[in-house]
Amino acid sequence: MLLVHPPMNFLAHLLLSGSPGTTPHYPDIVVGNFAAEALRGRAGLLAYPETVQQGIRLHRFIDSFTDAHPAVRRTTARLRAAGLGKWAGVVADVGYDHLLARDFARYHPNPAEPLSVFAQRMYALLHLRRHELPERLQEMLHYMRLHDWLTGYAQPAGLERALLGLSRRVPAAAVLATGGAAFLAELPAYEADFQEFWPELRAGVAGRIMSDE
Repeated sequence: MLLVHPPMNFLAHLLLSGSPGTTPHYPDIVVGNFAAEALRGRAGLLAYPETVQQGIRLHRFIDSFTDAHPAVRRTTARLRAAGLGKWAGVVADVGYDHLLARDFARYHPNPAEPLSVFAQRMYALLHLRRHELPERLQEMLHYMRLHDWLTGYAQPAGLERALLGLSRRVPAAAVLATGGAAFLAELPAYEADFQEFWPELRAGVAGRIMSDE
């Protein structure tokens, strides 16, 4: 059984890490942003070189910004009312990755790079530096590449499959099996929330990356 911290919005985090041609230390930021999913506190941060720490801090900024945003809070409130309880935030994160993947050309700064190419580029970069990741993320990366999670998010079935898998792997999270259906049942409302949220998150991240240079 693969026991890891529940995967959240991996596609969003990776996309928000910047661009290869314009973001200083881009590979390090990608590695730090991904590794941060399994790192806690100052000790986790200081275990890495400064440029990787930038990615860890970016991840934490994205999480804090997301949790505080009113559009996201509307989404999670709606999902709690649909019966997801404390797992509403997980469904919101994976649901937002579904919307991001589904309309990837709209949200990617480089619309000439399709999701399939972006995903393979991310898998290759992270696999090359997998030994820098916490052990449980190394294992998860193997399954992410094997089953191409990032591209799979684009389809409604991929959203439902991701949450069903989580419901089976995470203790006390059986209700996540209903999360995909709950998100899709009120999709226009969640689309509106995401379209309000994403440009503001992107602007916040751009300022954060510039301030960390």
